[in-house]
Amino acid sequence: MSEPVDPIVQVNNAISELIAATPSPKRRGTLLIVDDEEGPRMSLRVIFKDNYDLLMAEDGPTAVELAQQHDIDVAILDIRMAGMSGIEVLERLRYVRPEIEAIMITAFETTDTIRQALRLRACDYINKPFDLATIRNAVGNAMQRRMLESEIHTSAEKMRTLLAELQEQRVEEQISKTRGEIYASIIHDINGPLTVIAGFVQLLNKRLNGSAGLQLEDLEFIRERMTIIERQIGNCIEISRRYLGFLRQQQEEFAPVSVNQLLGELEQLVRLHPGQHENEFRVTPLAGAAGEMGLNFNGTDLIQILLNLCVNAFQSSPQPHSVEVGGEILQTSLNLDDFRDSATSRSLNIGVLKNVPPLARIWVRDTGPGIQPDVLPKIFDPYFTTKGPRQGTGLGLSIVQRLVKAGGGALHVETQPGTGTSFSIFMPAVELKK
Repeated sequence: MSEPVDPIVQVNNAISELIAATPSPKRRGTLLIVDDEEGPRMSLRVIFKDNYDLLMAEDGPTAVELAQQHDIDVAILDIRMAGMSGIEVLERLRYVRPEIEAIMITAFETTDTIRQALRLRACDYINKPFDLATIRNAVGNAMQRRMLESEIHTSAEKMRTLLAELQEQRVEEQISKTRGEIYASIIHDINGPLTVIAGFVQLLNKRLNGSAGLQLEDLEFIRERMTIIERQIGNCIEISRRYLGFLRQQQEEFAPVSVNQLLGELEQLVRLHPGQHENEFRVTPLAGAAGEMGLNFNGTDLIQILLNLCVNAFQSSPQPHSVEVGGEILQTSLNLDDFRDSATSRSLNIGVLKNVPPLARIWVRDTGPGIQPDVLPKIFDPYFTTKGPRQGTGLGLSIVQRLVKAGGGALHVETQPGTGTSFSIFMPAVELKK
């Protein structure tokens, strides 16, 4: 089976074939003859009538009017004419048709007229009476230059049009790809709260079906679980709103959130997640004054980041292992030299982080098999996974990366094959108002 062809390559090939199959039309070229004497005008007409499309003018105003109405390639101008001189006519023609090639002819050559003609970029200067070969060569060379310039200009326009079409195609394809990733991410992220909701609904059904009548403790049990279910429904709505805002390129305001409150909600989510299975899971809240600190970060986003990191840690090995979540408040700026990428570490967005204390660091550690050096650079790529087809979508860490960047945070990964992996998120911390 042949490999799929990139749609951009298909478009490029199709346009190239179309251009190659379309012969460039050959045009004769248009020659304007300007002379106030009929004899020289008619002589030039006889010489060039079989080679070019001719326009005849007996004075300057007529020549300028013809230039406004027609595309003219080359003009033959007599310098000495009644009323408007050939130099004045050329100056007006340059304003109307800047690309025109001009040949000046005169019976009274002077240094001043030569200088003026050169200033106006006349391509040739011929004395009267002229011989047939000289005038033919002058016009032929001028026409060839003009045709070449015209072809170059046309080719450049075609190229600009082609590049614009290709760029538009790339943008549309990127938008389509981004939307596809966003929709997949919505499903991926909402799966966490829905898992909690399903788990609590199952517990409630079990409690209700197992009781002949509702006791006080049953009502308290139901009330607590319904509160959690309501909160997770709110999380689903918040996740949907966040992704819709991303698609619409909208920025939403959010209030600082408590570190320990977020860790508590995360623990509730993880305890009911089927990914925990037989793995040991522990959340260590911040102690003392650090526990009263808040984060300048979207709370729903941070929950999703930590949940994805926890699930990723659970799935790092089929063998039971431990996963720990904790944090600390840093009162000094980060030393960026400590975050250089290596075979066992990788950093994202460190240079963008507002590196001003106090900073919060929240980590997710596991005692799994670690990440191999050849795999580490790829872990944040969308749909990249080392798991089986039914064990992972490859979106979890890609979502983590996007949410961390969107919130202005930074991410650091340290791993040791055979020992385990630690993900650390850094973000600005603030004191919560009491």
